[in-house]
Amino acid sequence: MPGLKFTIDSNSNVLKFQQLVDAILNAINSNILNEGDMLPSVNQVMKECQVSRDTVFKAYAELKKRGVVKSVPNRGYFVAGKSSKIFLFLDTFKAYKEVVYASFREHLPGSINVDLHFHHYNINLFESVIKESIGKYSKYIIMNFNHPRVEKIIDQIPEENLLVIDWKIFASDSHSYVAQDFGEPVYHCLKEHVDKIRNYKEFIFYYPNFTYHPKDAIHHFLKFCQEQNIKHKVIYNPKEFVVKEGDLYFLVSDRTLAKFLDQCEEQGFQPGMEAGVISYNETPMKKYVKNGITVISTDFKLMGQKAAEFVTSDDKMAVTIPTSLTMRSSL
Repeated sequence: MPGLKFTIDSNSNVLKFQQLVDAILNAINSNILNEGDMLPSVNQVMKECQVSRDTVFKAYAELKKRGVVKSVPNRGYFVAGKSSKIFLFLDTFKAYKEVVYASFREHLPGSINVDLHFHHYNINLFESVIKESIGKYSKYIIMNFNHPRVEKIIDQIPEENLLVIDWKIFASDSHSYVAQDFGEPVYHCLKEHVDKIRNYKEFIFYYPNFTYHPKDAIHHFLKFCQEQNIKHKVIYNPKEFVVKEGDLYFLVSDRTLAKFLDQCEEQGFQPGMEAGVISYNETPMKKYVKNGITVISTDFKLMGQKAAEFVTSDDKMAVTIPTSLTMRSSL
């Protein structure tokens, strides 16, 4: 296309071919390049960007692989179709978030480009990154968290382009969401396995001060224990977290699960024998650790799949992903 030029930053940590891929995708998303337009020739890009022939070929090959570009023998490279650019904003990149992300990418067409960001529950970072992103993406997929400024910040995004994922907090009735329920399903999962839970002297929910896990789980834990007349308590202080023989522990953080396993190792306890544990959120490794860790978890693969469906359709989405208890040897 005459007059179209790309700039390559030799000092960037991003590989040159990837810079070129991103530049072309940005040109397409900004309607500078449209379907059927010819891309600059390989020789032209080499000369203007001071890059090797292999770099240009690698970039164009990647765009062909994604279905964004097609090549016509003896003519050159052309824009095959519109590419979508997606804004994905997660809280942190823990093991189960990796499952969401992998499933999300697996169910997206190759022509869709995803920019992944993390807010780490920092409201100022959350606000600045979203503000900078406005108008640059076709769809926004965001993990909200419990902060009074979140609602106003996400209101800057057109409702039809926003999907709230994982936790429905601050999602209005007009927003799309793919979320889990942290409350009632916990009660039902525990009630379904009440006979196993009764084998222990006391049922202890450890809710550490560093977790952002929704407190709905505490309410429904207490409801279950009180209705079933099970001795229980909720602890918040790490000094109170001492694994005792005959007790069952409900843990919402993998950091506390590691501490539980450390204390079991020190005392010669076998999880599920001398002391029991139920962990929140399935991860690929929990089925193998200590002959298997019992988990209460939503289906993170399904969550990623549904998020991808939102991207590829224009329909509003309101999906609550089921939560279940997977029984293993630790209970």
